Amino acid sequence: MLNDHSLNPAFAPIDFKAELNDEQYAAVTAEPGPALVLAGAGSGKTRTLTYRVAYLLHQGIQPHEILLLTFTNKAAREMLERVEDLTMVSRRQLWGGTFHSIAQRILRVHGETIGLKRHYTILDESEAESLLKNAINAVDPKFIKGKNNPKPKVVANMISYARNTCRSVYDEADDHFPFLDGMAQKIADIFKAYQAAKLEQQVVDYDDLLEHLLKLLREHPDVAAIYQERFKHILVDEFQDTNRLQSDIVNILGVHHQIMAVGDDAQCIYTWRGADFDNIMRFNERHDGAEIHKIETNYRSSPQILEFANAVLGSQPAGKGYHKELRAVKPDGEKPYFVPIMDTRAQANFILQRIEALVDEGRDLCDIAILYRAHYHAMDLQMELSRRNIDYQITSGVRFFEQAHIKDFSAQLRFASNPADVSAFARFTTLLPKVGPKSAERIHKFTRELAQKQE
Repeated sequence: MLNDHSLNPAFAPIDFKAELNDEQYAAVTAEPGPALVLAGAGSGKTRTLTYRVAYLLHQGIQPHEILLLTFTNKAAREMLERVEDLTMVSRRQLWGGTFHSIAQRILRVHGETIGLKRHYTILDESEAESLLKNAINAVDPKFIKGKNNPKPKVVANMISYARNTCRSVYDEADDHFPFLDGMAQKIADIFKAYQAAKLEQQVVDYDDLLEHLLKLLREHPDVAAIYQERFKHILVDEFQDTNRLQSDIVNILGVHHQIMAVGDDAQCIYTWRGADFDNIMRFNERHDGAEIHKIETNYRSSPQILEFANAVLGSQPAGKGYHKELRAVKPDGEKPYFVPIMDTRAQANFILQRIEALVDEGRDLCDIAILYRAHYHAMDLQMELSRRNIDYQITSGVRFFEQAHIKDFSAQLRFASNPADVSAFARFTTLLPKVGPKSAERIHKFTRELAQKQE
């Protein structure tokens, strides 16, 4: 049992009571056992998780005995840096990261037990799609040109969704294309060819990392036991966005039920890629005796915005004991507007009318921003801005590892580590004059066969 007064003397003292509000403090200092922390938007969820890790360390839990699973690498990095600042424990001693990064860390050590060599390489999204296209052409060279056939990107998304929801690719394809005779079987055959190509080249995509980890833990109880014993406490961020694969991994690793899941039952925006809302809604059913902690103090928004948000949330069904009422710390602000719009063109027209009104009131254009969820939502906005001769700038960027020259360089490093990686070989050899993708594949095949003969 954790004792609030038995702080580990190795760390500088932290006055948890002074650093946290009452709701955060209750979650941070919770007794061992399953716990669900329902944290509303802007309520200090990251702070709560960070201080929970620090609290466990102060209670004598060793750094390597804590597993912190986050939704993004950025979130993991920020939390681990904050823990290091609080406790002076190096972030390298802690197990923290996304499900995918933790999976690859374990697979590098134990992957050979399921046929995955230690030098395997990880495909990014574009490389995985390129390999899938090769698999499509191997199964049916006319598939991609077929007018009624789904595009490779659609096939890739369908396969990924099936895998993340633990469904068969055949069943998922049959649901999408029930009227196209034989389509489900063909997509299942494409998936089989895709999997075989990855195994031959010793490469994996992001979904493989989760599937391989789950397979490893299920089929090799001795390996599972190592990490079940190691991770005395498991903390999961953004639990409402976890999928079936991730939930199963947590349940196997957390056989001791020392799991703290943190999330918001009022939001789940990744169902399109397999997020399972039941993971958070049924947490207390799957983990008997789970405590529910609600963090309802909001530090981000004005009372007017929260009043609007609470009205929306109040109209939605909540799980047993899940109802939240967000409270504001900030002073009064402007009342938000909710504007029903028929389509994207009408939306663009309304936004431009509002912008022109603000300019007439003396506001500067450079002080106005338009936020949208995805770039394709901006097409009508851009057209309307251009039509009204309003200068604008789209703010976005390519991630560091997605920049062309970085991918060229990393491909050479990947090939040096894993000579079977065809996509890595093709990436840098096609930089040579008169060498295209097909030529690169032929060169790789020839040199690979030559090397095998000489072994």
